[in-house]
Amino acid sequence: MGFINSFNDFLYSVVPFFMFIIFTIVVMVFVTSFVKVLVQYFKNSSTPEETIPARLVAKRKHAMDGDGDTDAHTSYYATFETEKGNRLEFFVSSGFSGMHEEGDEGMLTYKGTRFIDFRKKQLLD
Repeated sequence: MGFINSFNDFLYSVVPFFMFIIFTIVVMVFVTSFVKVLVQYFKNSSTPEETIPARLVAKRKHAMDGDGDTDAHTSYYATFETEKGNRLEFFVSSGFSGMHEEGDEGMLTYKGTRFIDFRKKQLLD
C-alpha cells in the first residue's frame, strides 16, 4: 500500500504541473499567431498601393484534403517578376488562376503582401 500511495501522491503533484505547462504552450502559440496576423494586417494597411509592370512567371496551388468533418480546400498562388528581376508571390483566387497563364505580361497592383489586380498587356492596349 505504501508504494501505491506514494505513486498517487506523485501523480497528483506532477500531472497538474505538466497540464499547466501544456496549456500555457497552446495559449502562447495562439497568441503568437494572432499577433503575427495583426502585425501583417497593419503593415499592409500602412503600405501604399503600387502598380508596376510585371510578368506572371509561375502559378501553383496547395490542396489540403478534408478528413472526417472538414472539407477539402485549395489555395492558389501566383508569382510575378518585375522589370528589375524581383519576384513577388501572392495568394490569388481560383478565378484569377484560371484566367491567366504563365508568361502573361501586364500591370500588377498590390499593397504590401496583398494582391489587388493584374491587367494583361493586351487588355491595356
